[in-house]
Amino acid sequence: MAHSEHKKPVGQGNHTGHAHHIMEFKRKLLVSLILTVPILLLSEMIQEWFGFSIKLPFQKEILFILALIVYVYGGFPFLKGLVEEIRKRQPGMMTLIGTAISVAFFYSAGTVFIISGKGFFWELATLIDVMLLGHWIEAKSVLGASRALEELVKIMPTIAHLIKNGKIIDVPVSELKVNDIVLVRPGEKIPSDGIVIEGESFVNEALLTGESKPIHKEKGDEVIGGAINGEGMLKVKIERTGEETYLSQVIKLVRQAQESKSRTQDLANKAAAMLFYAALLVGIITYLVWFSFVGPDFALERTVTVLVIACPHALGLAIPLVVALSTSITAKSGILIRDRTAFEAVKDINAIVFDKTGTLTLGDFGVSDVIAFIPEKELLSLTASVELNSEHIIAKAIVDYAKEKGVKIPNAEDFKALPGRGAYGKVNEKEVYVGSPNLLKEMKIELDDPKIKELQSQGKTVVFTIVDGKLAGAFALSDRIRKESYEAVRKLKELGIKVFMLTGDSEEVAQWVAGELGIDDYFAQVLPDKKAEKIKLLKEKGFKVEMVGDGINDAPALVTADVGIAIGAGTDVAIESADIILVRNDPRDVVKLMDLSRKTYAKMVQNLWWAAGYNIVTIPLAAGVLHSYGIILPPAIGALIMSLSTVIVAFNSQTLRKYEPKSVEFKEKKYITVDPVCGMKISPEEAYGKVEHEGYIIYFCSKHCQEEFKKKPQKYMPKIEKKGEAKHRHHH
Repeated sequence: MAHSEHKKPVGQGNHTGHAHHIMEFKRKLLVSLILTVPILLLSEMIQEWFGFSIKLPFQKEILFILALIVYVYGGFPFLKGLVEEIRKRQPGMMTLIGTAISVAFFYSAGTVFIISGKGFFWELATLIDVMLLGHWIEAKSVLGASRALEELVKIMPTIAHLIKNGKIIDVPVSELKVNDIVLVRPGEKIPSDGIVIEGESFVNEALLTGESKPIHKEKGDEVIGGAINGEGMLKVKIERTGEETYLSQVIKLVRQAQESKSRTQDLANKAAAMLFYAALLVGIITYLVWFSFVGPDFALERTVTVLVIACPHALGLAIPLVVALSTSITAKSGILIRDRTAFEAVKDINAIVFDKTGTLTLGDFGVSDVIAFIPEKELLSLTASVELNSEHIIAKAIVDYAKEKGVKIPNAEDFKALPGRGAYGKVNEKEVYVGSPNLLKEMKIELDDPKIKELQSQGKTVVFTIVDGKLAGAFALSDRIRKESYEAVRKLKELGIKVFMLTGDSEEVAQWVAGELGIDDYFAQVLPDKKAEKIKLLKEKGFKVEMVGDGINDAPALVTADVGIAIGAGTDVAIESADIILVRNDPRDVVKLMDLSRKTYAKMVQNLWWAAGYNIVTIPLAAGVLHSYGIILPPAIGALIMSLSTVIVAFNSQTLRKYEPKSVEFKEKKYITVDPVCGMKISPEEAYGKVEHEGYIIYFCSKHCQEEFKKKPQKYMPKIEKKGEAKHRHHH
């Protein structure tokens, strides 16, 4: 998916809104601050505090006009919000702020024209200043968090080197089509999803899948658009473009997750509404009590302070910030959230059911054990020499195992296949038979090794090697357990989670895998359509169940579980049956998901306390309960405390960033070209323009250079051809 396919970058609607808010609040804050200076200087109380005196004709009227501008211009976002909340019958933060500044302004205006009393113009101005500052910080924080989508879009390169008729042409990535062949040079980004058809390299997919190590790619391997190529040159056949690419699917999922409702957000909304009614009630009681004992001026000051300090401002920020950050962090870790509530439910899971094949195990037939009665290297060499001539799956697994161990495999002579028993061959003058227990019976060789019998009892396939009439060793083959599964199961059990396994395999195989990994219980010989019944059974026992499978043949079980996780999706992330998709086939990501879910929830709870919990102390202080001890909170200090809680929530949310996956050894190298007119080095992305001439694409730093080239192309073409890339018919 290229930039040019979109008139706006993904998610720009939200980002433009936040950016507009930032500019609006900043502008209003600056104007209000400038007007606040004369308001402070002309206020009697400030003059008394600092021991100076300024007397002007119509001083009160001037104060009124300055305060009116601050109230209308600076207070407009809050007054507009008040009207909207009342219209929706959802009073909250804006209603409280709007009410507080309106009460302060109209009472103060009354003291100028109608009644005698002390005005609150300077308190009003500083209150609006602090509120605007808080909203400006909030808008900046939200923009920073929601830019996760823009960060993902930026991963994609804009230019691709298309190989066409033997020439290399630079084209925008958006113009690539399926089956196009592109060249990816060392250090460049892969332009779109495809398959390597030539070359070999290591590829950095850290920002896409969370895979921390560079991955080796060779002919036939899949590559993801946006991944950074290492030191090798690759030719890639494009398989997916535009909205079909892995990154586009990820961006779509991230956007859905960020827009989906969080259960904790509902709690925050309820808390904001409750706080509004509580503040209103306390405000009215405060006014009535202080009006009776002290008088209207002090009563109003206390009431305004109560309304301001109780503003659930930070509550509006507490959850969305964490949602935006956690969604982008999980996406970068190769964990894609389709259902936000399911992600939040992960923290409560107490039973995890893994599908065995391909999840806990590798899902392919391989050598799991070797019993050698002669040196193991020799056993591997002799056995692989005979099996090299066979097409059987067992033979192939043994040959692959020998190659992995770096064993030299000599050629076998006089090879013969022995139907139903195995194979024979002569290797280095030795007669070698490789085959099943039937071969042993035929050759009258007694089997009395307890280790071999144990392997057979585990349901493994055991193959024997006989050298010169004697048993030389045996190979046990099975669906091998992933190395990562041991750590994943151990960590889940440390977290107090019961681990179960589902498999269609035999009881013996299931018992062996469960025993090896330390799994609490297992269900063997379960047909795909019966897997959902086992999940129901666990739920009936009171477990909160998470099912982990491939998302294809376990779809009903994934849907039945409280949380369904599709693992090893690779570039195919459109799995409808799963709530959460793990890109890599690594069971340890299940532990990482659990950890991120718990940390995210903990951060939400912390934010709710910072956003609302401080009111337990500050509302009574604002109401003036410690007035007799000389402790009172002015409205502006109340606004400052309230805004401080917003700032704390914003910074507290940002601490989640430490859980972002770390990048790997190599980074993208910028593709640099040279303007042939002036010789300046430029990247295609930063070039003023380009011209296609005689099969070359030439980039220019300025309009002048481009026009100059068009006038006399032959003057500059020799410079381009000297660059040593003439063989590619491409200038850079």
